[in-house]
Formats: sequence, structure tokens, C-alpha cells
Amino acid sequence: MTADDSFGRLDDDDYPAYTMGRAAEMLGATPAFLRAIGEARLIAPLRSDGGHRRYSRYQLKIAARARELVDQGTPVEAACRIVILEDQLEEAQRINEQLRGSKPAPHRTGGA
Repeated sequence: MTADDSFGRLDDDDYPAYTMGRAAEMLGATPAFLRAIGEARLIAPLRSDGGHRRYSRYQLKIAARARELVDQGTPVEAACRIVILEDQLEEAQRINEQLRGSKPAPHRTGGA
């Protein structure tokens, strides 16, 4: 691996750069919280060769949204489900916009 390859990873939101301890510190959460959202399948951290969890910036953004909900009193499992549904809705809206932009909407006429 060259230095250019290493520097390229600094901009990669999917590169698993953060250990569990560092990720928890950045979120102001506990490692138990990260384990809980992993068990709820909200995020799936990469495992290092030694078996340690590694998190990406993208995963930390998702975890931060779940933490907001938990801080508001939502149970962890429910918070994870909400975040997943929000993500699915956003993706569906993006696809819908793409489809609307690529072809005209069908014209509806009265009747059944």
C-alpha cells in the first residue's frame, strides 16, 4: 500500500477507521450502546484480524441518529427500526425523484 492509498482512505466514509472505544467516545455513548445497535442490526462493524470491532464515519452517523432517539426516551430496538425505516424512505424518495426526472408522469383521466 502506498502513501497515496492511505491518504485516499481519509476521505472514505466507509473505511472502518475507528475502534469501539474511540467510536463510543465520539458519540458520547458506551461500548454497550454500540454492541446493542449492532445486535439490532442497525450497523455491522468490520472486524479486525484480532476480532475487534471497527466503525466507519458513515456508521457513526447512523449510530448518532439512533442515540438521539434513545436520548429522547425511545428504546434501543425501536430507535434502530426507526432509523432503518427513515433510511428506506429516503432511498425510495430518491428513486422516485430519479424516475420522475427521467420520464413524464402518466396522465390520469377520470373514471375507474
